[in-house]
Amino acid sequence: MTSAEDEVVELCSELIRIDTSNPTSNERAAAEWVAGKLDEVGVESRLYESEPGRASVVARIPGADRYRPGLLVHGHLDVVPADPAEWSVHPFSGEVRDGFVWGRGAVDMKDMDAMTLALVRQWARTGTRPPRDVVVAFLADEEAGGVKGAHWLVRNHPEEFEGCTEAVSEVGGFSVTLREDLRLYPIQTAEKGMAWLRLVARGRPGHGSMRHEDNAVTRLAEAVTRIGRYEFPLVLTKTVRQFLEALSEALDVELDLESADREEIDALIARLGGLARMVGATLSNTANPTMLDAGYKSNVIPGTASAIVDGRFLPGQREEFERQIDALLGDGVVREWVHQDQAVETDFDGPLVEAMAAALRAEDPHALPVPYTMSGGTDAKSFETLGMRCFGFSPLLLPPDLDFAPLFHGIDERVPTDALRFGVRVLDRFLAAS
Repeated sequence: MTSAEDEVVELCSELIRIDTSNPTSNERAAAEWVAGKLDEVGVESRLYESEPGRASVVARIPGADRYRPGLLVHGHLDVVPADPAEWSVHPFSGEVRDGFVWGRGAVDMKDMDAMTLALVRQWARTGTRPPRDVVVAFLADEEAGGVKGAHWLVRNHPEEFEGCTEAVSEVGGFSVTLREDLRLYPIQTAEKGMAWLRLVARGRPGHGSMRHEDNAVTRLAEAVTRIGRYEFPLVLTKTVRQFLEALSEALDVELDLESADREEIDALIARLGGLARMVGATLSNTANPTMLDAGYKSNVIPGTASAIVDGRFLPGQREEFERQIDALLGDGVVREWVHQDQAVETDFDGPLVEAMAAALRAEDPHALPVPYTMSGGTDAKSFETLGMRCFGFSPLLLPPDLDFAPLFHGIDERVPTDALRFGVRVLDRFLAAS
């Protein structure tokens, strides 16, 4: 009988080969593929479209105790775009080479989709029932804020998640080797809020050959520069403090968080390698200009100019972030929302957390699970509105020399095949105990 470990690599490879790039995404092909894989083993699922092509799949696996609250395991089917010219392999080849599955989505997050699907298929083949209801959801549009995926489902079909009080998904549970006998496993218990902004500057149109003191492009450029170079003040939230305390203790580094400055903390997190950039972004609010738009002819000064800024704010910092941005805009520049969503944070305690930690330690005796804040955002923002406690737990045991964090949305994205098999084993133990 085929096991989850036997097929998880091929499932991941097949799913990567379905190009679900967002914003040109057509997740329906991937959603139909998932639904077909569930149907093969007798698992009924439902496919929902928020608009043509933008499809999500949901299935409920009945648990042994139907009176217990349910658990949601969710992943997204869409990926960010990839330019084949920049890659060593075609980003949608799903090539298996050198012990890795290569392609866009290999770590964000078709790996977790494949692990979840492989495990559900194994349960169906063996007649295994989880201790409580497990709802699995494969979602559209996460890379654009989930408006056409998780948010739409929560608004229009909340009944699919009825009874679920906890949820697990991406960007947590992967290993960071500190030394041979100690591996950190960050479990996401918090994530920053999203504040995607459009800045609009206005000025007087005119001829490009003349002196011009009221130039919208200049005004916009100055605002963008102020925002892009601004050093947001250090803010240590509850989860960030817990992570730093655990890290300093694991590395035997004395650090007084009440008096430590940014330089001392940066020196500590530098020991994390590539993950330091993600962790460093959780020490403050952040804002990065990402797009510019102005003008229509080289010798015409336009009356308006605009820019997009990717803003992220820590839990409890939304109003302060808005004040910080407003102070940087300057005269003649206004901001408007492109997309905004809440920050999310829960405690690192309870039976579910204990089950995660136990499952990791059972497969890796050198595991040290710790809570952390993710610098980006996930579909947890949607499901938290239904009262769920949300965690990032996509377990992977990674080679010490793999710089993992930059692979998210990066070139040559890839996931080790052994890590996928490890993840299936951990998820099986975790869900059997939760």
